[in-house]
Amino acid sequence: MNSIDRFYATVAREPVDRPAAWLGVPDENAESGLFAEYGVNNLHDLRVAVGDDFYGVRIPFRWNGKRVARVWDWYLDGVIDRKDRTLTADGCFKNCETPEDTAFFKWPDPAKCVEAGDLREMGAGVPRGKTGLGLLWSVHFQDTCASFGLQTALMNMIANPEVVEAVNNKILDFYLAVNEMFYKTAGDKFHAVLIGNDMGTQRGLMLSPELIRRFVMPGCRALVEQAHHYGKKVIYHSCGSIADIIPDLIAAGVDVIHPIQALAAGMDPHDLKKRYGGAVAFCGGVDTQYLLVQDDPELVRAKVWELRGIFPTGLVISPSHEAILPDVSPRNIRALFDEAGKIYT
Repeated sequence: MNSIDRFYATVAREPVDRPAAWLGVPDENAESGLFAEYGVNNLHDLRVAVGDDFYGVRIPFRWNGKRVARVWDWYLDGVIDRKDRTLTADGCFKNCETPEDTAFFKWPDPAKCVEAGDLREMGAGVPRGKTGLGLLWSVHFQDTCASFGLQTALMNMIANPEVVEAVNNKILDFYLAVNEMFYKTAGDKFHAVLIGNDMGTQRGLMLSPELIRRFVMPGCRALVEQAHHYGKKVIYHSCGSIADIIPDLIAAGVDVIHPIQALAAGMDPHDLKKRYGGAVAFCGGVDTQYLLVQDDPELVRAKVWELRGIFPTGLVISPSHEAILPDVSPRNIRALFDEAGKIYT
């Protein structure tokens, strides 16, 4: 099996020679340690060296002539940079109580934020035989929360739900338009996309399942249907304890749920396999909160061996957070991929 065959078989919960494995997205401050561990000097060579089955690429947004991680100026200060984003700060819609109150905001034009040449370049970099993964994210719910400030957004979902829905729908429309450009221009180089919204905490959901069904799941369904229309599998991301809404994600057509956050309540891999293993695949499972930050490769090997026993297929082995942070031991990443890459006889 090559990486693409392995991924499709995993999604379909069909037999595989070994698990598909995904490195995730190393934080830039973690790169030097990983490069040194594998004797490489760039992310492309690192992915090759570890045996990553995926090649993840972000959409290259442009705004005011610069490539940026986001396009939303929720603080109306002209600074649109990932490092300045926070859910806890008050956003520009903090005092808005009706959809009409948001009319002052100048919504970005999707056609001016993404260029066809950048998208073609994005697709050209995917190596033959690797599973092309478009890191689309499309975090409409998280962006909606940031646009009000998290506390205000959550209160408005009860007190003024129409204004939250209006903003959420505008953001969703933006992502659907950008994603449409991606699918039409670079989509043939990709086999799957990663989208999602963080809805979980360590102990449970951030908000009730009913509110998630109103404010998150319609967007989830629209994004999944769009991806499926273009023949792409969907990996849906939410950190935290999300067991209570996994049936909703399955009903929305999600192909893979990411991540199994190993230490979050209700996310035990045995239970997830028993309850949902016949209906959806998973990704993650190797704990980044405790296990991967301990410099003990043998414990990591044991965990991967355990996960392979629980999920003979239907699980992409990966750290339980897609962003590998600097506190993760590079030796542990090597152990993860070495064990995941073995073909048991």
